[in-house]
Amino acid sequence: MSTTAPATPLDAAGHLAATISAMAGPDARPREDQIRAVQELVEHRRHVLVVQATGWGKSAVYWAATAALRAGGGGPTLVVSPLLALMRDQIAAAERAGLRAATVNSTNVDDWGQVLSDVREGRIDVLLISPERLSNPSFARQLPDLLASCGMLVIDEAHCVSDWGFDFRPDYQRLTRTLLALAPGTPVLATTATANERVTVDVAAQLGADTVTLRGSLARASLRLAVVPGLTVLQRYAWVAEALQSLPGSGIVYVLTVAETERVTGFLREQGLDVAAYSGQTPDREELEDRLRDNRVKALVATSALGMGYDKPDLAFCVHLGSPASPVAYYQQVGRAGRALDDALAVLVPAAADEAIWDYFATAGIPDEPQVERILDALGEEPQSVPALENATGIRRGRLETMLKILAVDDVVQRTSGGWVATGKPWYYDEAKWAALRRVRATEAGLMRSYAHGEGCLMQFLQLALDDPDPRPCGQCSVCTGELPAPGPHPSPAAVERAATYFRGQDVVVEPRKLWPAGLPDRKGKIGFLVPGRALAFADDPAWSGELEALWRGDEAAPPVILDAMVQVLKRWSTSWRRPVAVVPMPSRRFPTLVRSVAEHLATVGRLPLVDALEVTGPPPASDTASTARAKDLLYRTTLRSDARFDGPVLLVDDLIRSRWTMTVAGSLLAQGGATAVLPLAIHQRP
Repeated sequence: MSTTAPATPLDAAGHLAATISAMAGPDARPREDQIRAVQELVEHRRHVLVVQATGWGKSAVYWAATAALRAGGGGPTLVVSPLLALMRDQIAAAERAGLRAATVNSTNVDDWGQVLSDVREGRIDVLLISPERLSNPSFARQLPDLLASCGMLVIDEAHCVSDWGFDFRPDYQRLTRTLLALAPGTPVLATTATANERVTVDVAAQLGADTVTLRGSLARASLRLAVVPGLTVLQRYAWVAEALQSLPGSGIVYVLTVAETERVTGFLREQGLDVAAYSGQTPDREELEDRLRDNRVKALVATSALGMGYDKPDLAFCVHLGSPASPVAYYQQVGRAGRALDDALAVLVPAAADEAIWDYFATAGIPDEPQVERILDALGEEPQSVPALENATGIRRGRLETMLKILAVDDVVQRTSGGWVATGKPWYYDEAKWAALRRVRATEAGLMRSYAHGEGCLMQFLQLALDDPDPRPCGQCSVCTGELPAPGPHPSPAAVERAATYFRGQDVVVEPRKLWPAGLPDRKGKIGFLVPGRALAFADDPAWSGELEALWRGDEAAPPVILDAMVQVLKRWSTSWRRPVAVVPMPSRRFPTLVRSVAEHLATVGRLPLVDALEVTGPPPASDTASTARAKDLLYRTTLRSDARFDGPVLLVDDLIRSRWTMTVAGSLLAQGGATAVLPLAIHQRP
């Protein structure tokens, strides 16, 4: 990035006033801290951290600073932004401010050459990239030249830089080290609406000792907060369905998992509501964002993928089905609502299962010392692909990729065009650091638990959690007023019955594995004997959560409600395949009585023989075991009894399906015994 001073004197305040007028109308006036931030960037070339509420106008600061620097002969601004939705909104906002903007991301690889050429030739005022681009070897090679042509660096959603932030990303932390080292003397702006004091101090320290921090109150007068506690799983879905019938405008229904977006969307659509599912796996995200922005859909049922930076000033409501893991994350999401409205609603409908999800995400970004040692032992001088490392270490791919990113932050490993290599730098497990992070996550969970119980003014609670300098009761939340939005503390019994009917009538399709993993001695290529299976419930299924919780407490015969439901699943499924010739129970290490009771019931109802065809010895593989290791272990421990022979399809009954390798290995053995097809059926499938 160029460190040369602009060629002409710059009118920072004048450019800010013009930008504010273009973006918010001729009557809008700059805020005091906006003026200060732009002056520090443009006139003094400082590093500036802005922590202000959503809707405050942080983007106006970097558009105004960009306009001023460009007017004085400076290069374009490089904006690092964490989400595609955020990039799209920022490009539109830049254009409203009179700037030419473009992006380099995973969806436009073919355009990279032209975009980067436009940057070098000065035809682009603003270039937006994701932090993950920094780990792309081909992009990283162009980074020094790219930085040399730029005039300012912006780190948006800067809480992602910090270990202590609710949405820490390893690639973001690499960003501060890489870009700041390559661009000394360049003005840098970091912005966020969701940083408590610990995160603010950490980010400022990473930006440099002389960083200017501008922080204001995070209270939102336009937001009415509410909590609806104490509902059962089915009551929660019924409550949301009835609430959406009466809520004005359009908004977002936040859920905690991708599977939940599809599940809730299906139910709400059946209730006549115009909604759509949105997650990081949704292919048409841009179209859905536009539909919500234009009020052509009542709500998007979304994960946190629809959050940071999504710009819809008239978003009327945010309803959370399930609590995020921290008040900071919750504040970030509800901050989407009411930016240009006098009144918007943010409702939390907590669930008993929330804390299990919190626990998973709380540890997902913390390295496991034995796993790291296995990774480093597997890396040599030659680059190793992720699949090769997965096979060598036995660590599941998602976890492996997370560990590699964390190690890359410490320069212990490096990604090259051929894969990953060790740098030779020694690594040690920083027990104090990770123990402190676990304590912070536990504290955040405790705060969110208190919020969900309504222990005091909700807005003041969020302000305190964010270390707001001016916390005070809002006088309008459900705790302050004692009032809840319709339908009130409980949905109608009819709505709950509709929820029960819908969710208990849904089939869970278990897609079979298609290929054997590489490295198995006697299994290769395609897997053709399994048909798409079925499960009664998936993940934290709302229709069966209570029954499932009771089932997993101990090994007992399945109750009648489960047995009857499994028969109904089988009846709905039976139209798609030839009648099986036998029912085979999967040998279960933890729940043999449960599995056998279901298999016996299905065999009796279907008038089929029950055949104990399989035997399994030894303990199961660890839950984080990769595909090759898990399949190899199961092949070693599972055998087909010598007298087991079939002459048609076989129904394979199990208690739980997770990795799908148990049913795959068992199915391959049954196929060796003559089964023409294997039909997997389980009580529960977990992601």
